[in-house]
Amino acid sequence: MLGAIAGDIIGSPYEWRPIKTSQFPLFSAGSRFTDDTVLTAAVAECLLTDSDYTEAYIKYFSTYPDAGYGGRFFDWARTEAREPYGSFGNGSAMRVSPVGWAFDTLEDVLVEAGRSAAATHDHQEGIKGAQAIAAAIFLARSSQSKDEISAYIEDKFEYNVSIPLDEIRPSYKFEVTCQGSVPPAFRAFLEADDYEDAVRKAISLGGDSDTLACMAGAIAHAFYGALPPAIADEALGRLDDRLRLVTSEFMAAFKVP
Repeated sequence: MLGAIAGDIIGSPYEWRPIKTSQFPLFSAGSRFTDDTVLTAAVAECLLTDSDYTEAYIKYFSTYPDAGYGGRFFDWARTEAREPYGSFGNGSAMRVSPVGWAFDTLEDVLVEAGRSAAATHDHQEGIKGAQAIAAAIFLARSSQSKDEISAYIEDKFEYNVSIPLDEIRPSYKFEVTCQGSVPPAFRAFLEADDYEDAVRKAISLGGDSDTLACMAGAIAHAFYGALPPAIADEALGRLDDRLRLVTSEFMAAFKVP
């Protein structure tokens, strides 16, 4: 979970000012949590308290209305709607990381990831994106190799994660669909040497930087283990008390390193 949050914060200055390099300051004055972190915390709270995803998303939106939500989610949450709106945006995948830590079987992870997505993103691609990220986290924390993880993702979800970042990067643009952003985020993880490298590589694509880094960072955290203390401390320090408490409680409850 913290791997996703730190990725979001690190990527936030470049969401609307994309860069095509991995050489940049990890944290700056403009580094802040966005809707990716807020809704990740909402999912974590649901898993801690067995509460309803729809209600949690609306509650967290109401608490953090200016976090930078996508337009359709913003309209949905502002009107306190209760029906999903058929989205296949990457919002379902950016918030799902706690699910990958909270269950002991891959089957349960897939079911719960689908539930967390379907409250808003009930399109097949929206559900698939969330399931893919959650499954990768589960496999990574279960000591599966990168080859094993990528083979599962390609077979189960029919994502092509074999295209090198150097081929993706030159023409890659801001992309908010699951099908357009989840595979590149996976590729950033696959090519990385450690957590920080995964986040840097995701941001270097020059797309939806905070969300790419959030997704790649979530998987990298599960694969490489505890974040470097300097990154973890900086990320936690940029959360408010409520988000920091939910994050800490979730990580303690589910033994997230």
